[in-house]
Amino acid sequence: MEADSKLVEQLVEIITREVLTSLAEHKDQQAHPEHAGENCKFACGDGLCVRTCFDRTGQVVEAGAERLSSTVGVVPADARLAGMIDHTLLKPDATMDQVAQLCFEARKWGFASVCVNPTWVKMCADMLKGSTAKVCTVIGFPLGASATEVKVFETIDAIQDGASEIDMVINIGALKARDLGLVGRDIRGVVAASHERGAIVKVIIEAALLTDEEKTIACLLSKEAGADFVKTSTGFASGGATVHDIELMRRAVGPEMGIKAAGGVRTYEDAEKMIKAGATRIGASAGVKIVQGPSKPAEKAAPAPAVEAKNY
Repeated sequence: MEADSKLVEQLVEIITREVLTSLAEHKDQQAHPEHAGENCKFACGDGLCVRTCFDRTGQVVEAGAERLSSTVGVVPADARLAGMIDHTLLKPDATMDQVAQLCFEARKWGFASVCVNPTWVKMCADMLKGSTAKVCTVIGFPLGASATEVKVFETIDAIQDGASEIDMVINIGALKARDLGLVGRDIRGVVAASHERGAIVKVIIEAALLTDEEKTIACLLSKEAGADFVKTSTGFASGGATVHDIELMRRAVGPEMGIKAAGGVRTYEDAEKMIKAGATRIGASAGVKIVQGPSKPAEKAAPAPAVEAKNY
């Protein structure tokens, strides 16, 4: 007899829920031995488990919630591509639940990292323990106009919280004013602080605000300062990654450095174009959609939105 697809789906959901509950109970016993004599109950759903503990009189003594990652789910359509994506959420109004979901997706799909604002680094580092996904954060973001000492402090603090990839914004105004000494010192300060602590640095040049000559200078300064990557955009300026900029940046830095295309990369086709142009990392909030493969014909025919470069 042919299995009822709806019934199978319900069974999978029940089994997944039971697995998550068991994981939560085991994890709680290890993390909270003080609750051993209490009656603790768990309810799990969609990767979120809520623990409620009662004392012997039935009074609630603690209630808490935590996200648990599970390997139950769809296997990525393109694992190679997934390993090149920084799964990104940099919205100023991002909530804890949204960031937790980002981490869940990073574990499930095998993304290179999650890219979040510094306030979420510690939580993401805890949630991604045992995963191949790294924690990436942004420094001097999104304007790049912080003092070098502030950027260095931000960097050290983020690494101590668990970040292993640092995406810093250059001093854009100083570059356009040809104060290259300041731009170079700015990058070197963050690179030195990062490399001393085992983290890598991606330098955001904000290409949409620069001439081709300025983009080239920014790339060369980043290379001389010892940065690991150059990155096109914050996603907060007037434009994002373009094939032209990736090709220009690759010519400037040569084959050794990484190049991150960020801003406006929303489909499998977008990502493939950037990689063919020379990108080795993709920053995108649409990572799940990207790794699910080529767009359907109807999606390909849809016109691209106007100049919107949001990378978050």
